[in-house]
Amino acid sequence: MSATTDSDGRLVVRSLVPARMDRLPWTRFHWMIIVGLGVSWILDGLEIQIVSSVGTVLQDRATLHLTATDVGLMGSIYLLGQVVGALVFGRITDKVGRRKIFMLTLAIYLVASGIAGLSFSLWFLLVFRFIAGVGIGGEYSAINSAIDELIPARYRGRVDIAVNGTYWAGAMVGAAASILLLDPDLIDIDWGWRIGFFIGPVIGLAIIGLRRHIPESPRWLMTHGYEQRAEETVDEIEGGIRAQGRELEDVPPEKALTIHPHASVSYREITRVMLSRYRGRSFLGFSMMVTQAFLYNAIFFTYALVLNHFYGVGSSSIGWFFFPFAAGNLAGPLLLGKLFDTVGRRKMIFATYGVSAVLLAVSAVLFHAGTLSATTHTVFWCVIFFFASAGASSAYLTVSEIFPLELRGQAISYFFAISQLVGGVAAPSLFGALIGDGTDRGPLTVGYFVGAAIMLAGGVIAWFFGVDAEGKGLEDITDPLSSAAPRSGRTRFEGPTPG
Repeated sequence: MSATTDSDGRLVVRSLVPARMDRLPWTRFHWMIIVGLGVSWILDGLEIQIVSSVGTVLQDRATLHLTATDVGLMGSIYLLGQVVGALVFGRITDKVGRRKIFMLTLAIYLVASGIAGLSFSLWFLLVFRFIAGVGIGGEYSAINSAIDELIPARYRGRVDIAVNGTYWAGAMVGAAASILLLDPDLIDIDWGWRIGFFIGPVIGLAIIGLRRHIPESPRWLMTHGYEQRAEETVDEIEGGIRAQGRELEDVPPEKALTIHPHASVSYREITRVMLSRYRGRSFLGFSMMVTQAFLYNAIFFTYALVLNHFYGVGSSSIGWFFFPFAAGNLAGPLLLGKLFDTVGRRKMIFATYGVSAVLLAVSAVLFHAGTLSATTHTVFWCVIFFFASAGASSAYLTVSEIFPLELRGQAISYFFAISQLVGGVAAPSLFGALIGDGTDRGPLTVGYFVGAAIMLAGGVIAWFFGVDAEGKGLEDITDPLSSAAPRSGRTRFEGPTPG
């Protein structure tokens, strides 16, 4: 690393930090990143499933005696907390660093979720469900940023997609736990649901110690005026790898990045970058996040109603249909993730969105014809979301890697908030209305065709506006705002670079 000043007296730094991070082999350090940071999605899936499972129990007079509206409000307030947490901590993580925030947000979640299990009234439960949501929402911004900046470029796609997909592992844990915890013959009805709220904090406590060993992102340090700390951090990472008997190749000087370090980015600059300089990428991120969120929330929050109203599946049996549905969602990102790094981002996004759209349309035809059973419809969902889950995970990957480093956390938070509000509010309400009392399959069939069309549109938009980011360093995809010598190329449909 070398540092000089330009003609305006600004500090100019030439750094090999990004190139050194991207040339690292896969080691125990990277597994630590995955386990220590990736647990966030497991916790979120666990939380959503536990809350959806305890709804009927909390209406019992022996517990909190909530109404159906109260139960729905409990889910909505958690979602609102996620949106607030993403927006607040997305801004903060870009200003103060990734590490401080992913330690703080996990702590917020641990405390709030645990206290929620001690609730004695609705208002108390809602307050701490909201705070727990704030913690998880903040995790999304800080964690996606940290993973992208710490994982070598050639592995970044598969790792990000697989980690996002582990949400469904958490959901499966939550579903399995609810079968045991909510059985009154095994555990008192007013204790089982409370224990459920403590599962996430117990997992988090086991992980928070590991997070203490995860360093601050050297890329963030480099662009925010902490060049020496960035170099020392990479030195420590490389030293640990060499101690394992691995050899590291030298990085040629021509791969150095030249930047003007600065502390933060104003909202005015963020607006200019996202709506002017990278308006095509903003349209891409918005389209991908909203389309996948619409499909997911439309199906996930109403699949129990479909099974019950159209196939006569009892409430006590619906949980058994959830596991293959969740297994398909988990398997897709794990098995298809590597292809996003080898076949390519645009091709795989178009393929996963497109295939899931076609399969959903086929299932709509069969559903309307009355040829599906509860089992065969679930099989369709399993296969549809095998592809859709990989596509949905790639949406988070896309918005986290196509914007400048200095506002990466905020970019993730904005698109996450939009997708949650649109998909989390509009889609379940719409599809719930289409299901009605289960006497007419026509309205829901139309809804399935609408969902298929929306997903197909998301895939087509990704094909034309997508960025070929596979195998490229983050700085080759998008120049940092602090770059003194821009080097990343323009992409299709991108606006002109301001002078």
